[in-house]
Amino acid sequence: MSVLIICLFIGAILPIALSWVGGYFRMQQFGKVDNKNPRAQSAGLEDTGARAVAAQQNAWEALALFTAGVVAFHARESVSDIAGILAMVWVAARVLHAIFYLIDLDVLRSLAFMVSLGCSLALFFI
Repeated sequence: MSVLIICLFIGAILPIALSWVGGYFRMQQFGKVDNKNPRAQSAGLEDTGARAVAAQQNAWEALALFTAGVVAFHARESVSDIAGILAMVWVAARVLHAIFYLIDLDVLRSLAFMVSLGCSLALFFI
């Protein structure tokens, strides 16, 4: 399996993991997880729980562009070590983005977002 595909898999798992983090905070704040209306309950979260939900939403959004970049790179039938490095940097930046979101470090979170965005866009052009 290529580095790009492994990184894509990790990127696909990240929002799911963040949903579990959000579930933890729903349990902490509300005493239970409302499985009938999870989005409404998530919308009522505060502080770290609300940031976990926002981090999950951002992870889904970032995954779409990264996936498109991986597909575009593979469609050209290119081989490049740079693509693998970009993918690994993307994964690291997305993990850091989630961590920075949870611990409320907004400037570092934005920096991690910009790095991951740059990596996704670069896959289209290398």
